[in-house]
Amino acid sequence: MSEDPNTAPRREHGADHRCRRYVLTPAVPEEQSMWTTRAEHPGSAGTADRAAIRDVLLGAFPTPLEADLVEALRADGSVWLPELSVVAQAPDGTIAGYALLTRGRVDGEPVLTLAPCAVRPEFQRRGAGAAAIRAVLAAAGARGGENLVTVLGHPGYYPRFGFTPASEFGVRVGFEVPDEAVMALALDPGRPVPAGTIRYPEAFGV
Repeated sequence: MSEDPNTAPRREHGADHRCRRYVLTPAVPEEQSMWTTRAEHPGSAGTADRAAIRDVLLGAFPTPLEADLVEALRADGSVWLPELSVVAQAPDGTIAGYALLTRGRVDGEPVLTLAPCAVRPEFQRRGAGAAAIRAVLAAAGARGGENLVTVLGHPGYYPRFGFTPASEFGVRVGFEVPDEAVMALALDPGRPVPAGTIRYPEAFGV
């Protein structure tokens, strides 16, 4: 996976904020029809899913930070939303892609945070990540709960899902990154969204 151009400023400033890299790079045109998406199976039935998700994350990123992050988020019942941990499966059942939404806050109001998103190396640039992201956003919209989704990532990738600069919503982060790398999406444009500073789940360490 090539380096996101927004990684350099996060690497430069991230030591002060314990900021992790958890982005996807732009893909070639997506092969959406081959992917089946679903939520991670819960409880004992999900043992194989959890192992496969960890494998996806370990393969997609150079360190285990993102894999450990998901396990820490899963253990925090105040932020973990089981139906918003979504996998994309290849036709043979292999879990190829993953996208996660957890509960954050914007000035005390609940919002959703998209991270991490990842694809197994052998399936990258084939639309698995996009399929998982679309599915998790659809699931979030169907819940009818939190209306604002935030993401810190590649400004050339996430707008295809409807994300725009978070500053347009009056939303910001508490550390230094380029404005265009902090994005947000209102799942229902007809409903209000909060404005203010994003507070990530504690496991993010920011």
